[in-house]
Amino acid sequence: MNIWFKRLCVAAAGCLAIAAAQAQDKQVIKLGWTTTDGEQDPYAIGARAFKAALEADPNGKSFEVQLYPNRQLGDEKALLEGVRMGLAQAGLITNAVVAQMEPAFQLNDLPFLYASSEQAYQLMDGPIGRQLAKKLEAKGIAVLGYMGGGFRNMINNVRPVKAPQDVAGVKYRVMQSPIYIGMYEALGGSPVPMAWGETYTAVQQGALDGLEIPLSVIDSTKSYEITKFLSLTNHTFSVIEFVFNKRLLDKMAPPQRQAILDAARKAAQEERRINDENARKLVATLKEKGMQVNTIDNPAAFREKVKPVYDAFRPGIGPDLLDAALAQVK
Repeated sequence: MNIWFKRLCVAAAGCLAIAAAQAQDKQVIKLGWTTTDGEQDPYAIGARAFKAALEADPNGKSFEVQLYPNRQLGDEKALLEGVRMGLAQAGLITNAVVAQMEPAFQLNDLPFLYASSEQAYQLMDGPIGRQLAKKLEAKGIAVLGYMGGGFRNMINNVRPVKAPQDVAGVKYRVMQSPIYIGMYEALGGSPVPMAWGETYTAVQQGALDGLEIPLSVIDSTKSYEITKFLSLTNHTFSVIEFVFNKRLLDKMAPPQRQAILDAARKAAQEERRINDENARKLVATLKEKGMQVNTIDNPAAFREKVKPVYDAFRPGIGPDLLDAALAQVK
């Protein structure tokens, strides 16, 4: 064998060995969420933005972000618990599920609290968002940022929702959250708590009449194929918490920890921007895909009907926290 060829083979083998060693040295971050990996899915947008931002950071080169959409790491409750225990390192979790672990987060799910996505982001980026994050830290979970899934709206196969009485008697899937159950009860509806993974089939088979869901998720999960009416109730802004195992974050060297925090901040800003842009286009898209779309006649009538929900959940949220939030959004 030619001596130069031998040397080339040895050098190549050495490079492969170094590359393999470097790959093994990388710290894996398993990032999970329960919806799709579609282009317009807000959870997927946030996950991809975090991976890109961290791996582009010089201090993030020691990490490998692995993405797990479609409930690969379990439904949201199991995923959140997995992050707490360190079985997964990170997750993008719907606020209502986080609120099951820390009731103060029920604040974000109060119906008709936010008039715009900007209002929600300002609240979460300020002292109130930091207070909420501090409460979750005590349970072993760090909140790295707040993303947005857009306003949740009602979709069903019975009738358009224009006034509160149109909700009456309709069986809606709701998250396993007392605040969502309370909202539909206050409006006279029939809420059915159900894990996300079971919902599509339940509506498709007629066991449920509909559900409440952000526009982006209607599109990414093809829920327009199983429901007829889309009512733009904008009843709850869907805050998404980007959570991370606190013990792991605390153990990191400062440059790596800062790279994680910076990437999370950039990802949140990117996700919000893209999701807000998508929301502006999605109403027309969903009309083209066959949904009958309407707005509600009198938002104040809905707000009046759900007042008992605020009273019921004030103690769990914390009166001071709720009053501070109401003062900021009025």
